[in-house]
This record gives sequence, C-alpha cells and structure tokens, in this order.
Amino acid sequence: MEQLLQYVWKHKILPLSDLATTDGRDVEIIDPGLHNRNSGPDFFNAKLRIGETMWVGNVEIHEHSKDWFRHGHDTDPAYDNVVLHVVEDDDCNVTNSRGEFIPQIKLSVPMTVTLNYKELLTADAYPPCYRLVPDLTSLTVHSWMAALQTERLERKTQDIARRAERANGSWEDAYFVTLARNYGFGINGDAFEHWAFNVPLNQVAHHRDDIFQVEAIFLGQAGLLDINAIPEKYQAAALNDGYFTKIKNEYDYLAHKFSLTPIDRTMWRFMRLRPQNFPHIRISQLATLYHERKTSLSQLVECKTVDDLKRNLSTHVTEYWATHYTFGSESAHNNKSLSPFSINLLMINTAIPMLFAYGRHTGNEALCDRAFDLLEQLKAEDNHIIRMWKQCGLKVQNAGDSQALIQLKNEYCDRKDCLRCRFGYEYLKRK
Repeated sequence: MEQLLQYVWKHKILPLSDLATTDGRDVEIIDPGLHNRNSGPDFFNAKLRIGETMWVGNVEIHEHSKDWFRHGHDTDPAYDNVVLHVVEDDDCNVTNSRGEFIPQIKLSVPMTVTLNYKELLTADAYPPCYRLVPDLTSLTVHSWMAALQTERLERKTQDIARRAERANGSWEDAYFVTLARNYGFGINGDAFEHWAFNVPLNQVAHHRDDIFQVEAIFLGQAGLLDINAIPEKYQAAALNDGYFTKIKNEYDYLAHKFSLTPIDRTMWRFMRLRPQNFPHIRISQLATLYHERKTSLSQLVECKTVDDLKRNLSTHVTEYWATHYTFGSESAHNNKSLSPFSINLLMINTAIPMLFAYGRHTGNEALCDRAFDLLEQLKAEDNHIIRMWKQCGLKVQNAGDSQALIQLKNEYCDRKDCLRCRFGYEYLKRK
C-alpha cells in the first residue's frame, strides 16, 4: 500500500482541494518533488504551501505514522529536511532527530486506483492492461516507446562498459566479446562470452593474416579440439579426414607458445540447436570476420548506414566447415554465410548498442544519434513478445519499436512494475 500511496502522491491522483495537516493547516501541493528510489526520503525538493508558509523540502510517505519510528527516521539526520509526512493512518505524531514536530497529512488511495491496481496484479491475461492499449493516444505510446528504447540502450551500455572494465579498459576487446556473445543467439550466449574473454587477442593479432592459425586458436580455446568433444560415432571419421589432426596440432603448438588454456568444452549446448548454430560454425564465421579485420571497433564507427553495417557483419565459414557441421560429420556444400535474419539481430543487439555505448563513453553524441537513426531504419524483430503486443493493438514499425516493447515486457510487465509504466498510469487513473 505504501507504494500506491507514493504513486498517487507523485502523479497527484488525489483531491487537490481541502487538503489539510492533522493539526488543521491547509496544504497546497505545488510540486510533489522528485521521486527517490534510493535511500533517504521518498521525494526530494517538493514545493508545498502549508498554512501561510511556502516550504521547499523533502516528503516521506508511510502507511502508518508509527512507521516513521519503526524505520528509525526520528534519529536519522538525513530526514531532518522532511517538511511533510504523508500517511494513510495518522496513529501518532512524529519528530526529527532535532526533536522538531513534522507536519502530517492523512491521504487515502482513491478506491478506483486501488481496484484498477488489483486488476493489473491479478489479471490472467497478458499483458494485464491489454484492454486499454487500443485507446491510448499516439502521443502517449510514442513518448513511452522512445523512453523505453533509450532505457534498453542504456542497459546494454552498462553491460558493454562492464566488459570493457573487465578487459582492462579496452573497448576494442569489449566489442569483440559483445559480438561473440550475440553469436550465441541466446542459448550459447554465456559460453561465447566466456570463450571470448579467454581468447588472447593480443597474441592472435600476430597471426591474423593466417586464417588457419586464427581458427586453430579460436576452436582450441573453445575446448572443441579435444577428441572427446566429438560425438563417438564421428571420432574415427574426424581422425581420418586429416583436418582435425592438422588443426589440433597447430593449436597445440600455439597453445604451448602462448601458454593457452581452453575453456571447459561442456559449457557448449547442442540440445535443440540447429546445425547452422553449432559453436563450430559460429566460431569459424567469427574467425573469418576477425581475419578480414571486421571485428575492429574503429571500422564499426566508420559505418554510417545500414548497408555499411551489413557489409561489416557479413561473413562465412572456412573451407572445411562449408561441408561439415562438426568434425567428421559431412554435410552438403554450403558456405554457411550469416542469414539476413542473423545479421539483422547482430545489428540490433551488437553493432548499434556498441555505437551508442562508445558514443556515451567518448562524449560523441553523433554516435548516439546514429544509433537511434539506425534502429529506426531496421526492420522490427519478429518474436513472441512483439506478436503479443501487436495482438494488443500496438503498431510496431521498426527495430526501435521492437526493442522498446522487449524492454517493456522484461523490465515492467514481467516484474508487475505497473506503477512505473506509463501504460499502467493510464490504466490506474481510469474511472
């Protein structure tokens, strides 16, 4: 209930006349203040008129007045600037650490808000606000989608910044790791990120012009050059076709030279994985991309258009993998280049967030603006989340929209965080 009290205060969903303190002084809410989600008072810098006096200070909200003492605010100097205590049950007077009495008002959550909130929390349908969506104004939808799109890019920026920090401040390495993670396309994302951090790019750079050596290090560091990583029924064929032995010997030599240790091969998942998504294929594609110097951050920054990004991310497998999905298991000849669908996902989840994150890191707003422009030019994703929102009546016109709606579901709907959602706000205030 305290959250709901905070909500009606923040959005002023309350009678704005006849508000008075418990000791009879009129109260006018000029500005409810800035909602604080960290430690300290609930709202900072509120502007209120209490009686004949204008106050600028903090506001604390509780269900019961006694909660002030239960939470220790009466001895905490951080609450000495509270100018108003808002409660549903005024069961006592409250004082700050200086012994000064703090004005209180009694505030009840409107019944319509309470009922609407219960509907959102208990609805069987998903999303629970689906009935309202068709009636939302274009301005409400577009402004919220724009904010969500920025939120999603900010979250990805935090992930990339953490990778750069782990890579000793190297944003070049952070780009490679981010690219590798998204080559896992979900199911092997964690394994690819772990693998990428275990690839010694400084050492690999000395052999960049030799695709065979690059692929040897990449596959070896993935633990895939262990004979036990090959299904038993293919082991004999792998040993007989010559390539496995040749590339394993090359890796053993380079591993000794650079003191390399592979990751645990059991990290890779193959269950319900299409052959074109097998780690062997994806790693060969990454090896080609690295060999052709397409994993360079500076080259990514030079990409101005969607076509530039497509060319930069386009890749294929090496000769052996054109006729194999795993060692010893032959397949029809196919250069196994990345599909347009996969390239679209890599642009949305890797290239564009990297441009935005690097723009934030370097203070280059032009890169951030380019990230938003590119998202608007790309085709929207097609997955169960996007289809769900379309069924609710939302128009999804580009990748910026689809990224916003993924953010909405993951960070708001799944967490039942309707009080922070603008669609939720419209639902709560309806009569």
